[in-house]
Amino acid sequence: MDLIESYVEDLRLIRKPFGWALCLLFLTALFVLPRVASDYVIYLATIIFISSIGTMGQNLLIGYTGLISFGQSGFLAIGAYTLAHSSRLGVPFPWTLLASGLLAALFGLLVGFPSLRLKGPYLAIATLGFGIAVYQTFANWELLSGGRMGLSLPRLPTAGLKPSLFMYYVTFLLALLFTLLSYNLVSSFLGRALIAIRDSDIAAEVMGVNLTRYKLLSFAISSFYTGVHGGLYAELLGYLEPQMFTFLESIGLFVAVIVGGLGSVEGSILGATFAVLGPQVFSGSRELVPVIFGVAILLVLLFEPKGLAGVWWRLKLYFLNWPFR
Repeated sequence: MDLIESYVEDLRLIRKPFGWALCLLFLTALFVLPRVASDYVIYLATIIFISSIGTMGQNLLIGYTGLISFGQSGFLAIGAYTLAHSSRLGVPFPWTLLASGLLAALFGLLVGFPSLRLKGPYLAIATLGFGIAVYQTFANWELLSGGRMGLSLPRLPTAGLKPSLFMYYVTFLLALLFTLLSYNLVSSFLGRALIAIRDSDIAAEVMGVNLTRYKLLSFAISSFYTGVHGGLYAELLGYLEPQMFTFLESIGLFVAVIVGGLGSVEGSILGATFAVLGPQVFSGSRELVPVIFGVAILLVLLFEPKGLAGVWWRLKLYFLNWPFR
């Protein structure tokens, strides 16, 4: 393997021509997938793209900053209902999606204030309370949630494509955009400040990292990702009701982060894939899904702390060092 000779080279997303070729091949395969796949496969892929965005946001908070949050269902609901109400008012889709992320980020700033004094399970309980409060607000305020009838969304113009194909390509491009954004964030001074806070907030503060600023930024950025996740989910389904945003949604994102790999953008994508496909494999026995998630977390913590990303890194290192293993 070639030695890394500079900091700039270390920050490159892909350093080898072979890596670029594989990446382009993979993206091309995803782009042409709808031409050969069934509607069911296209729908699952779309869900994975959407979930990847939310999981990346959750990983920025848990994996990179070390702040545990169980309130992501609240941010999902805020993003989803923001898009629903703004689209019903005739606001164009790009602006409704941006509004979903920004409003969720604003609430993320507010929820982030307890993180300045709370840590570990205490912070988790505080954010859990936020998620439950948001759910109860939508469940009991019919003007926001549509009541028992739920809330229907107007369909987007699809430029002549089938709605499923249109959402597939929109979510594919957005997932790619957020992936590149995440890589740039974690490689920047912001990302390194978050990692320093995760490893030791006292040492980070001594080195000049403003804990208040960066913890609140972490909550806001993570909530922005989750708000966009919620908005895209609402647009895909075309219908909303409060029962879609219970505590189980927060658990699903948490499982995706842990199983995929803490502090890894690739792990976020792999974890989102696991969290989406796992329930589909056991669709005939839905009661087994929580058991599978629990067992998966235990196996990861016991045998592979880096999650699926750790498996991927070892495989990559194996082939990079071939035939000298």
